[in-house]
Amino acid sequence: MIPESFRSELWAFANHLADVAGDIVRAYHDKPYTEIEVKEDGSPVTVADKECERRLRELIREKYPQHGIIGEEFGSERADAEFVWILDPIDGTKSFIPRVPLYGILFGVLHRGMPLIGVIDQPVLRERVVGDGEKTLFNGRPVRVKEGVALKDALLLTTDIRNIWKHHDEGAFRRLIDATGAFRTWGDCYGHLMVAAGRGDIMADPILNPWDLLPLLPILSGAGAKVTDWQGRDPLAGTPMNGSRGVIAAAPALHAEVMKSLGAGA
Repeated sequence: MIPESFRSELWAFANHLADVAGDIVRAYHDKPYTEIEVKEDGSPVTVADKECERRLRELIREKYPQHGIIGEEFGSERADAEFVWILDPIDGTKSFIPRVPLYGILFGVLHRGMPLIGVIDQPVLRERVVGDGEKTLFNGRPVRVKEGVALKDALLLTTDIRNIWKHHDEGAFRRLIDATGAFRTWGDCYGHLMVAAGRGDIMADPILNPWDLLPLLPILSGAGAKVTDWQGRDPLAGTPMNGSRGVIAAAPALHAEVMKSLGAGA
């Protein structure tokens, strides 16, 4: 059992981390060019990603030296600690590179391996959602997913449709697109922010690393979303620290319609 005072302390510290990270990323966003490297998996990383994660790690070590850290850019330290911070300094680097503000700073803290608090921060738009599985705040005010939206009227979001073709049933997803009111590739963690804030209705994420997946869950569940994998199963079942073959997030009744359209069990 975590004392409420310590939960509040972690929540406040998470907001402080987001403030610091936002200042770093905003400064790089304002520059015309950022140095880019290509990682072994073919994905890009910039100096902004690295500086942001490095600074977050420093702040966490200073405040909570006994806590663990898992980050996309610099790996793991004390990953078996009771509390572990999980960091994706810029989720959506491919959007950050051309300065399209549909990326976000994504991070959270786990307690005994389970998501406790999650943060998505879009520093240029100055939009932030923070959730703990019970509540989610958007710039400090409570938000909920949009209820009562029929599939035919829903706004469906994803990141890169090619990843859906690669990892999931193309025909089933095309049927889902045809069944919805609108489809846009406003994705990465910003798509999840939109669902949590009641702006978007469905976020379809085809594949996720642990630092992509775990911070999202307290935000989405705190906003009342149902989140499963593409077969309707608990996204934490199996080995979430190895990542996930994606999630579908939506309001519960709409989520059931999505699963039916995809031909998956709810």
